[in-house]
Amino acid sequence: MDKKLLIEKALEAREKAYVPYSKFRVGACLLTEDGKIYTGCNIEISSYSPTLCAERTAIFKAVSEGDRKIKAIAVVGDSDFTYPCGVCRQVIREFGKDATIIVANSVDDYREYKLEELLPHSFGPEDLDNKK
Repeated sequence: MDKKLLIEKALEAREKAYVPYSKFRVGACLLTEDGKIYTGCNIEISSYSPTLCAERTAIFKAVSEGDRKIKAIAVVGDSDFTYPCGVCRQVIREFGKDATIIVANSVDDYREYKLEELLPHSFGPEDLDNKK
């Protein structure tokens, strides 16, 4: 996995953010188990509730194309080490229980986590198995 490439693509995606209200740009780059890359940026809406985070934009692009297994996701924001919000962590969990999360300021300044570290004791699809 080329972490620096994922961070570079996330930085590029951040430039496309639509953030007229908060002015806080976030970009994400997702790597699937099959090696495909999807990017996303945050998109703000004036009524706030339908606002979409960069991570979910990238994930929903991947899922809409039929890719449902996240290997890694890089996230960059306009502040020091922007981490995925709780909702994004749960969406990552749906498609990448063992995913690597990379939060970065630049290609040389980043931190790496497994999803379990950021979302311990998580709830996922296997918890809905009615055969238990």
